[in-house]
Amino acid sequence: MKVLMVGDVVGRPGRSALSALLPGLKRELGVEFVVVNGENAAAGFGLTDETADELLSAGATVITGGNHIFDQRDFVGSLDGELPILRPANYPSTVPGRGMLRAGDVVVINLQGRVFMPDGLDSPFTTADRLLEELEYDPPNVILVDCHTEATSEQAALGWYLDGRVTAVVGTHTHVPTAAAKLLPQGTAFVTDLGMTGPVDSVIGSRVEDVLTRFLTAMPKRLNVAERGPAQLNGVLIETDDSSGLATGIQRVDRIWEF
Repeated sequence: MKVLMVGDVVGRPGRSALSALLPGLKRELGVEFVVVNGENAAAGFGLTDETADELLSAGATVITGGNHIFDQRDFVGSLDGELPILRPANYPSTVPGRGMLRAGDVVVINLQGRVFMPDGLDSPFTTADRLLEELEYDPPNVILVDCHTEATSEQAALGWYLDGRVTAVVGTHTHVPTAAAKLLPQGTAFVTDLGMTGPVDSVIGSRVEDVLTRFLTAMPKRLNVAERGPAQLNGVLIETDDSSGLATGIQRVDRIWEF
């Protein structure tokens, strides 16, 4: 199987780039399953029913989240619905939504790191152990893990911890694509961060002037999604061996789209 995992979609430019590029990429690369991180899809903060539908209509099979997944209050109830949308599994069990989803022979797990991230979450390591134990009675062919985390050390540690136990571990959240795509020794595909799907001429998706105001004045400033210039799509293509449940290859997929 060929799986495409796409980095954080940021605002309208990100949604537009995904809609424009994903159908062609699926044909070009022979992609059968697509995971898209959508936690920044609604004006940079969270999801709405409309923006989620836009990502799914573009070709996403499953949408993963992160620390911004609850930012749009009207959408939180939808996390308990039937849409294939995840929030990190290591949030408290009382929180709306789910952190693992099975689609045929593919399972997607969403986790969130704890280093430099909001407090109150369970360990992503022990949460992964618990979820993998649940799958032992009916193991899927492919297990994909999106770990939404700030620290590259935590992301790398989780990759090594799950090596040989899952098909892929990919990082999201920083919006900066890394060159670390590789197969770990036991057959798990790994990349520190997928990057983002959003405006190129920005600071991780936000207007440059908004971010500079924050850094230069230390004063609060609303961050608006940059709306001008080209957009990028960042992700990785993962090839899997369905018999072993491990990966046979991983490569970066980075595209530019003029909007």
